[in-house]
Amino acid sequence: MMYYTMFHCAVYYQEDAMENQFTLSCCSTVDLPYAYMASRHIPVLFYTYVVDGTEYDDDMGRDPAALPRFYGFIRQGKLPQTSQINVAAYMDFFEKLLQTGDVLHIAFTSGQSGSVHNAFLAAEELRKKYPDRKLVVIDSLCSSSGYGLLVDCAADLRDEGKSLDEVAQWVLDNRNKVHHQFFSSDMTQFRRTGRVSGAAATVATVLNICPIMRLDDTGSIKAYSKVRGKKKAVEVTVDTMEQHAQGGRDYDGKCFVCHSDCPEDARMTIQAIEDRFPKLKGKIRLCDIGTIIGSHAGPGTVAAFFLGDERPHMD
Repeated sequence: MMYYTMFHCAVYYQEDAMENQFTLSCCSTVDLPYAYMASRHIPVLFYTYVVDGTEYDDDMGRDPAALPRFYGFIRQGKLPQTSQINVAAYMDFFEKLLQTGDVLHIAFTSGQSGSVHNAFLAAEELRKKYPDRKLVVIDSLCSSSGYGLLVDCAADLRDEGKSLDEVAQWVLDNRNKVHHQFFSSDMTQFRRTGRVSGAAATVATVLNICPIMRLDDTGSIKAYSKVRGKKKAVEVTVDTMEQHAQGGRDYDGKCFVCHSDCPEDARMTIQAIEDRFPKLKGKIRLCDIGTIIGSHAGPGTVAAFFLGDERPHMD
């Protein structure tokens, strides 16, 4: 029911829009609130996860109890199972949108999921059925609220009256300029999911070590340093942002910060960013890391997202 509510919002917007308008869509792993996406007329395709044989939507804040329940599962030692969105789900989602016009879908990074390849296959089939419609799918190479930042900027361009082709080209040109800088103070879930060894996680916990991570140019998570304590992790995050943000300390673009069940750490990070970057465009948007990203990161992760130079390749 909630999906169709958002879908109807997108239809209403297009009926009143300029002739070159189109539907911009994405997946729930943008880790922005559902209400915000609805207000921007961006239809969302929801990922799901499974715990104890029960399937749950990646809720995006529609049900206030959903995220606390999810992190409750994590703290109980349960390991949520996530899966790709299949071709049939994409076809159903895209076909509804194509009824109203052209579609630009920005997909979750191929560096963390194979779903985008199913989106490509679905789009290929639907182009045969709707030869007069344009359906473009782009691999965002972005994750969580960095993915959300990319989609949000694309929506700004759409609202300025840019064409689908112009917005798609901007996304291709800038997707690797969305920086994802993050740290974690809790290695439990990284150990459970096999991303670090049990011994390494134990040592990190005992010594209060926070790994410093980022996304590389393929949209994959790379740990490249570690520090002791949250305050030092925040300092490194802000220093790295200054090194890479467009304009350095004069950065005047958007900045999003998200967290996995550690709001105080996120607020500490926001304060440090605001102190260093007085020209930010608007207030920093604070978001929750949703259930899909949270299934792998667990609680205790804070991430900052901003536009900067080209993200590097990291082996």
